[in-house]
Amino acid sequence: MKTEMQKAQRKAERELTSAVKKWERDTNRKLRAARPKVTYTASEQRYLAPVQEQAERQAQLHPERRDVFLCHAWDDREGAAKELHDLLESFGVDVWFSEKDVPLGTSLIRAIDKGLKMSRIGIVLVTPAMLQSLAAEGIADKELSALLATDRVIPVTHGTTFEDLRDESPLLASRSGLSTNESSMEAVAVKIANAVQPEAA
Repeated sequence: MKTEMQKAQRKAERELTSAVKKWERDTNRKLRAARPKVTYTASEQRYLAPVQEQAERQAQLHPERRDVFLCHAWDDREGAAKELHDLLESFGVDVWFSEKDVPLGTSLIRAIDKGLKMSRIGIVLVTPAMLQSLAAEGIADKELSALLATDRVIPVTHGTTFEDLRDESPLLASRSGLSTNESSMEAVAVKIANAVQPEAA
């Protein structure tokens, strides 16, 4: 009797898991279809192609991980960082974002460490506030150090330039990336979404 109940329970759990995965696939398919079309510069294509390959490889190796980790300055958490986060999620990208993923009473550094580990690609939102944070060697500086150790990072300049970034982090600036000086924040989010979920592009 107990074995029959256990079998029925396992079957119900499998069916529920299957239904949830189907719903997630269908929802993500709709979100991807809603992405606006964007054009790429030759530099963006060159830079994003290897990131896209890494995203595909990481998705196969670690399907349980988030699509991206969003590294940002504390002062941008309710401004540019939240805007980028919201846009990415509206395009079906699963984003690790400290504002929603670090519960109260949790060690911020430890939570960030776990977030970095559980994300396939890193995005560094480079703003004037981020440049100040890097100069002060704050938490964002530690996140950046971890991300620079991988080939899975996309720098995004917003309200600043790669030349300004070069003064603070030559390694990150050397990776090119995306800029809201050349595209809207929405277009940047679409390009990131297409890179981290290439099967949807």
